[in-house]
Amino acid sequence: MKFIGLCLASIFFAGCAEEQEPVLRVATFNVSMEANNYAEKSEIPGPQVLEAVLASGDHPQVKNIAEIIQRVNPDIILLNEFDYISDVSKGVKKFVSAYLNVGQQGQKAVDYPYVYVSPVNTGEPTPFDLDNNGKEEGIGGDAYGYGLYPGQYGMALLSKYPIDVSGVHTMTSFKWRDMPDAQRVFDPATGQPWYDDTEWATVRLSSKSHWDIPVKVDGKTVHILAMHPTPPTFDGPEDRNGKRNSDEIRLMADYLSPYKGQYIYDDNNKAAGLTQNSRFVLVGDFNAADIGEKYRPGVIEQLTKNPLVNSSLIPESEGGAVAFDEPYSSRYTAYWGARADYVLPSSYGIVPKKSGVFWPEPDEALYRLIADRKASSDHRLVWVDMVLTN
Repeated sequence: MKFIGLCLASIFFAGCAEEQEPVLRVATFNVSMEANNYAEKSEIPGPQVLEAVLASGDHPQVKNIAEIIQRVNPDIILLNEFDYISDVSKGVKKFVSAYLNVGQQGQKAVDYPYVYVSPVNTGEPTPFDLDNNGKEEGIGGDAYGYGLYPGQYGMALLSKYPIDVSGVHTMTSFKWRDMPDAQRVFDPATGQPWYDDTEWATVRLSSKSHWDIPVKVDGKTVHILAMHPTPPTFDGPEDRNGKRNSDEIRLMADYLSPYKGQYIYDDNNKAAGLTQNSRFVLVGDFNAADIGEKYRPGVIEQLTKNPLVNSSLIPESEGGAVAFDEPYSSRYTAYWGARADYVLPSSYGIVPKKSGVFWPEPDEALYRLIADRKASSDHRLVWVDMVLTN
């Protein structure tokens, strides 16, 4: 935790006294650490690819990712597109020990003694032809979430503060049909449901997972609400991914809103949802732009316009500002031109102070860390400094 100086006026003294207020820095980073990013063309993609990369401790792209994290030094960070490896000693903990615990390019090493990972829906096979291409292929578009192998595009949470594992809720298995007024998909050519009744009874809403991870910060509980909804693209006129993206975001909006998420159950088949006056921070690659040609009206507003969410502080960068012609590109978080990644604190019990997107300008020395797709990732690290109030 960092500290900021506060100038406090006193009725007894003329002038100000400097005090230090603890600040929590929370970040999200789509690191693109999935097998297709590293595998040779002849290599079968799978979690073993990332295992080998992490074991080496010397992959230049991952070293750059570690250096970015070291330079920003968040207290809590969600990693999107970090392949799920059930043995954390070979997965997320290996990333910490082999890359983050090693100073990159003269940077001070950082440590995250607390980590959380869990299975995701990507690449988990189904017996159905969910993409309606005439083939029951199990993986790809026929998996519960698009992926070529189980665990592709997974998530991992790193924290300098203790995680209350007993209080974690995951919504990987939540059925799409169990959401009230779910946006069921129809084939515009036939007018028939895209998923037949048997498929609709099985299809899961979350393309990866939805997590509620309570973190204990100086005696206060902060719920890290993490997700990575499917991109609203790569489909057809039926818009099945667009509707799924919107309902995935709605699931989290309902989860954080007392009395709206009473229908939600977790992977232990227990009712799940936040109570009133809960501190939380929404984090992840939401694949939902808030402005520009990729913006879809009414989707991200389910969070940004929610009175329980404080969206007043928009992280920005000079690098994003100069990379595109749009006057609002300073808020972009992906090199393909959109604000896709979010860190949104609750209105209750948290005051955002400062924020940013790690996106150096081309004439800066650190531009080497994001110069192209192979330098680190196609997304940028997004962070927000916040104060926990009473």
